[in-house]
Amino acid sequence: MATALICSYSKTGHTRRMAEAINEAMIGTGVKTKLVDVADVLLEDLEAADAIILGSPTYYGTMAAPMKDLIDRSVKYHGKLAGKVGGAFSSSGMLGGGNETTVLSMLEALLIHGMIVIGSPKIAHYGPIAIGDPDAKALQECHAYGKRLGELTLALTHG
Repeated sequence: MATALICSYSKTGHTRRMAEAINEAMIGTGVKTKLVDVADVLLEDLEAADAIILGSPTYYGTMAAPMKDLIDRSVKYHGKLAGKVGGAFSSSGMLGGGNETTVLSMLEALLIHGMIVIGSPKIAHYGPIAIGDPDAKALQECHAYGKRLGELTLALTHG
């Protein structure tokens, strides 16, 4: 069975709501998911998952320190995450707050690991974003993203 680790950091709960929406959609595709706070991620969880989805609020145009710490520690598995599905999402306090740069910084790390990421020509191109508490449109994008990630994970794992 295909598996996904959806890992996020959320101080206000906004990013966590996005993670829950992505999680729900991935479960709907048949992927077994593990939704976890970044502080509770074991490095072994990264290697065990077929897909790794990262979510962080935007702080000064980039991811929160706990997420960066996980990425820094993930070097232990450099080369062992290649071929897995990756994705990222972010929330921020205002429009122009750096959401896209945050998502891109997380995707860059996943690409360096050799992971497969998917963009969208229709919705948030790099991954879902929200301004403050995710509204209905942001949650809809999270669901669409989770569905696409789930389908890709199943296709690549013959799940």
